[in-house]
Amino acid sequence: MSGKTFLRKRGAMLALLIFGLSLGAARAQQETLLYNFCAKRGCADGAGPEAGVILDQKGNLYGTTENGGNPRACDGYGCGVVFRLTPAGKESIYSFCSQQGCTDGAQPYAGLVFDHKGNLYGTTYGGGAYGNGTVFRITPEGKETVLYSFCAQHGCPDGAGPYAGVVLDTGGNLYGTTSLGGTSQNGTVFKLTPEGNETVLHSFCGQPCGDGSEPMAGLVFDQKGNLYGTTMQGGSGSGTLGNGIVFKLTPEGNETVLYSFCSRANCTDGSSPLSGLVLDRNGNLYGTTSAGGIGGQFGSGVVFKLTPEGRETVLYRFCTQTKCTDGAYPLAALVVGPNGNLYGTTDSGGSTGIGGVVFEFTLQGKEEVLHSFGAQNNDGLAPQAGLVFDREGNLVGTTTTGGANHGGVVFKLAP
Repeated sequence: MSGKTFLRKRGAMLALLIFGLSLGAARAQQETLLYNFCAKRGCADGAGPEAGVILDQKGNLYGTTENGGNPRACDGYGCGVVFRLTPAGKESIYSFCSQQGCTDGAQPYAGLVFDHKGNLYGTTYGGGAYGNGTVFRITPEGKETVLYSFCAQHGCPDGAGPYAGVVLDTGGNLYGTTSLGGTSQNGTVFKLTPEGNETVLHSFCGQPCGDGSEPMAGLVFDQKGNLYGTTMQGGSGSGTLGNGIVFKLTPEGNETVLYSFCSRANCTDGSSPLSGLVLDRNGNLYGTTSAGGIGGQFGSGVVFKLTPEGRETVLYRFCTQTKCTDGAYPLAALVVGPNGNLYGTTDSGGSTGIGGVVFEFTLQGKEEVLHSFGAQNNDGLAPQAGLVFDREGNLVGTTTTGGANHGGVVFKLAP
């Protein structure tokens, strides 16, 4: 089952949940809506942001939306945009599929990164010269260049369908994952030079090899240049297709499976990670799984810690409160706050039962809901992306839907 199919089925399941009105134990924060997408005719300003935002030194926010933009593309829904949002709330965009045949890319699901010159880099899931996604660069002036189009070879051994974004090394090389393609069609880890030359560092083999399958998340570096990431499926855990792994990849492309999820009875250790990881100074990895925990393989997800040796500790299992007021189904990576606490989002749960939450996980091992979406009018619904801290210490993020125009929002939570 592909990652996109997984998310669609999750959405159908969420529609069956009963709206709960109990607020539970939540430490509510003041929310401010910075932008409502689909504010322009035909959603020319974008709709459905699935990724978070990044900030420049002037406080401008940059991100992507899956839909909207060029109204003549992608069956009238638009193929997505890259947007910039000023502190005053003024938005400017680049619309994908602006070129014939969408050779400039289509449907960016992932966020962006800066280089030292202020250029933005990201991926699109579709479009490009071969219709299987791109890696692109956008200058501060808004000019887009496709650095690489995936599936350039028969059978897509170079990868296809990048769902996650890229990371940069000090030499300007880009590293990322594709959810499909590779020698076994189970996804890849790739390296791309500034000139656009691609090298596949690892092709996932899938369940026969136990090395993972279908990476949906991006990568992180350690100080030695090793890469760490997750795959949604594969590994040695229970289940026909496996329930995902955490992996380590050396600069030379040698992979080590650090942990296979669903290794414990009823998948209490988590299942199907869709998000990336964060590293602490001791080399410990922190992340979330979209399922597992309480309720077996189809549970509501966990927050986990993994030592450099691969020893996993489940820090929190979601949906421990009645009607999941503590949140359910975390799809995004965590962020470490200045106080050392972990912050993240869940796609569902909260005081309404389905709107999702922003949560804080304290050093004392306690989860606190900072905001439940849907409890206020037009405050957004279903956050699937991670968070960032702005210069004032506010948490900034996106929701995929909801808001005044039902196209998703950019929000800020005051500390």
